[in-house]
Amino acid sequence: MNAEVVTLGCRLNISESERIREMLGTDSDIVVINSCAVTSEAVRNTRQAIRRARRDRPDARLLVTGCAADIERDAIAAMPEVDGLIANTRKLDPRAWNVPVQPEPVPPRRTRAFVAVQNGCDHACTFCIIPQGRGPSRSLTIPQVLKEVERHMMQGVAEVVLTGVDVTSWGHDLDGTPPLGQMVQAILDAFPELCRLRMSSLDGIEIDPLLFELFAGEQRLMPHLHLSLQHGHDMILKRMKRRHNRADALSLVQQLRARRPDIAIGADLIAGFPTEDEAMHAANLDIIAELEIVHGHTFPYSPRPGTPAARMPQVDRRVVKARAAQLRAEVARVRDGWLGGLIGADLSVLAERDGSGYSENYARTALPEGTPAGSVVTIRPHRIEKGLLI
Repeated sequence: MNAEVVTLGCRLNISESERIREMLGTDSDIVVINSCAVTSEAVRNTRQAIRRARRDRPDARLLVTGCAADIERDAIAAMPEVDGLIANTRKLDPRAWNVPVQPEPVPPRRTRAFVAVQNGCDHACTFCIIPQGRGPSRSLTIPQVLKEVERHMMQGVAEVVLTGVDVTSWGHDLDGTPPLGQMVQAILDAFPELCRLRMSSLDGIEIDPLLFELFAGEQRLMPHLHLSLQHGHDMILKRMKRRHNRADALSLVQQLRARRPDIAIGADLIAGFPTEDEAMHAANLDIIAELEIVHGHTFPYSPRPGTPAARMPQVDRRVVKARAAQLRAEVARVRDGWLGGLIGADLSVLAERDGSGYSENYARTALPEGTPAGSVVTIRPHRIEKGLLI
């Protein structure tokens, strides 16, 4: 049995957990918690995962890495269940785990691969503590990215997902500051057999012209754009120190839809940011329908110690939770309408091992029994059950 790795948080953590699992191999006496600290709720979930792992594996060596292990280092280290911490910046270094440095292992066979092309962040959003846990932005070079994609292609993956902390800052620290679109084009050129390339969360204001053109017309780049939007009101965006405004987001989506009508929009949205009044919350609600956000990640704002937003006038916690619930309900309403529009349409779906799959625009779909995991099949849904196309 391989070492157990419990993952919390983002897709970057998912990618890093796979590498940790590969490094540790068959050392079944180790349990690793790859933690998250993006919100206070994420830290609570990390603590719960640590306690649960200790109950389930009382004799295992329990190690914690990830953002919470850096940002909440003293508190996590003081937990009696924890045997040790691994710094976020060293989590992919075999020496930090006391395992030998070996040639790159061949990843285990799976349906899709998460490839971390970038780490860290150079921005200073007033609500965000993640730069403290991830450090400054660092990019893989194009040859390094291609090598990583090739590792997974050798195992026959049908879809590669490019991920990072701030993916659209990729290349800013490299010679010549190449744009993200250049790297995406290099992957598509190098691997014509790659069926599907998908992007994780992007900062819309930093989508370069080449990447825009690829989203608009390249069929192998999935029609699924997840925006690091955060809010729908300009004053709140300014207080967050975001680099876009509401009009920027609307213009980007309108231009993309004009070129590729089937593109599905996702977004991160924060409810109850400090100073948010009812009118600002209404603007946050309204942008869901205006952009037709069908893949929503909504978060109730929680103050993170050491961030500027924690010192701003706070919204009552009951109000924050109620507004988050309203945002989720509005995303669900818009999503239901979108799913209804897919009834009777032919969808190309990547089959997962649990009998479901994801279409190109990331609609989750039930598949006929016996559909091989990892295959890409065409289906025509005829109804919806609990948010799942049947």
